[in-house]
Amino acid sequence: MIALIMAGGIGTRFWPLSTRKNPKQFLNILGNRSMIQQTVDRISPKISSENIYVVTNQEQIKLVEKHLPELPKKNIIAEPFGRNTAACIGLASITLKEKYPAEQTMLVLPADHYVGKPEKFLEIISFASKFAKGSGNLLTFGIQPSHPATGYGYIESGEILNKQTHKIYKVKKFKEKPNYETAKKFISKGNFFWNSGMFLWRIDSILNAFESYMPKLRENLKKIKKLLPDKKDEIAKIYENLESVPIDIGVMEKAENAAVIPVDIDWNDIGSWQAVYDLMTKDGDGNYFNGNIINLNSKNNYLFSENDKKIIALTGIENLVVVDTKNALLICKKENSQNVKKIVEILNKGKKNGKQ
Repeated sequence: MIALIMAGGIGTRFWPLSTRKNPKQFLNILGNRSMIQQTVDRISPKISSENIYVVTNQEQIKLVEKHLPELPKKNIIAEPFGRNTAACIGLASITLKEKYPAEQTMLVLPADHYVGKPEKFLEIISFASKFAKGSGNLLTFGIQPSHPATGYGYIESGEILNKQTHKIYKVKKFKEKPNYETAKKFISKGNFFWNSGMFLWRIDSILNAFESYMPKLRENLKKIKKLLPDKKDEIAKIYENLESVPIDIGVMEKAENAAVIPVDIDWNDIGSWQAVYDLMTKDGDGNYFNGNIINLNSKNNYLFSENDKKIIALTGIENLVVVDTKNALLICKKENSQNVKKIVEILNKGKKNGKQ
């Protein structure tokens, strides 16, 4: 089994700490290791650094090298442009096909997820790898839902494909992020799981799927393959015009051999400051503080400051996220922290219009 870690995002929901020059996956958001380092740490007992690959964009190559010095530099696959997960997985797949047998299994992971039960995760991916190698199925990991979440897409499972230790089901349907009432109905049925965005398949299985369900992308990947590794300008011209589609929509929702393995691994995609707050150890008033903080009667807050010398005082404040950096200050209600990405959109629009 080999691993592909997708690390090209810019983490707009974690502004102002996450920036284009130093995005979320390279931040120590949970603990003393960056998110990408923790992702590699999690799988390294099963997969050696020689068989771990990172696909990222040109701007972040140096960051990957800095955070993962144990990885061979040749294991960093650079995208000329960000074109969503179908394109980045496609580029990685044609690259890895030249180095491994076509039936080699490939674990695909985002660089910035949290797994609270890493030993169980390792056991499951070993089992899933054997299944995928023998069956040719495109496997996705479905998270056992703990509550009717509205921030995740769902996977509806169908007929069972095996009855061993870890059950695997045929995917019946992918569902978009539901409203609360619909999410409750999903949970009550017992065969709906959160879509984790983690996958496992054979190299030839995913390339065949591109051929069937995204033929235009596959055709362009064949052109790129002929130009690798040296003709970067020509590759960039092709890559710039690739379809920008998530792998879920481009392949998984259409594939007849898509399968889901339900897992209970204390997973979180860390998609907002609220999610970070939920995972942190809080004080008796439900606060998480990192910085030089004075608190008077404030409850259930997340506060992070980069400047230990700067005093930040709270009095009578509840349910806020406060993130203070050298260049910006964010204050929002925890439940509105998903909207932080809209602030980044406004800032980027201002830059394009010549505003500062």
